[in-house]
Amino acid sequence: MKTIHITSREELPQVARAVVELLGRRTVVAFRGAMGAGKTTLIREIVALLGAEDTVTSPTFAIVNQYKGDGGRRICHFDFYRIDDIREAYDFGYEEYFYSGDVCLVEWPEKIEPLLPDNAIEVRIAVDSETARTFEIE
Repeated sequence: MKTIHITSREELPQVARAVVELLGRRTVVAFRGAMGAGKTTLIREIVALLGAEDTVTSPTFAIVNQYKGDGGRRICHFDFYRIDDIREAYDFGYEEYFYSGDVCLVEWPEKIEPLLPDNAIEVRIAVDSETARTFEIE
């Protein structure tokens, strides 16, 4: 496990680099943290690092947003906050995304825990203060 403590948003790119470096053959990253912890903000940094120039916003209502990274690689950004029943993930075909080889960045993975691949990267975000965060990445 890697732990990174930051005291300002300007330090967030180092966290994004740490996550991207761990990807390798893995493609699913689960982001855990309280509302407002900075999950979408970190995902915005990761998406930019992967070469996408799209505007990254939380797909709270759409459930998934797609971006195009370097070499046309698809990056899928999920927000399962509004999922009330795990069957909803089946309905929109989560398997086609998670097992496609595309990078899948998942907010609120707790809502679909049994569906996450065993090799998913876990990123836990703890709010230390208004500007400080601790990230545990494994």
